[in-house]
Amino acid sequence: MATGGAGDVLTGIMAGLIAQHLPPTKAAPVSVYLHGLAGDIASKKLNKYSLLASDIIDSLNEVLSI
Repeated sequence: MATGGAGDVLTGIMAGLIAQHLPPTKAAPVSVYLHGLAGDIASKKLNKYSLLASDIIDSLNEVLSI
């Protein structure tokens, strides 16, 4: 999760939630949770040592359909 672009993915998730009128105080923890869960799913499918930001994005679809 400490790769280039992972923070941008987190920021994008948060911005999307705020754009849907979720207050920032609620959007922040929800964003962190979704980002972490997507990272966990991606690392189980792939390899945690070569995880890319795009892998987190790809796993968000699975997270949001749970």
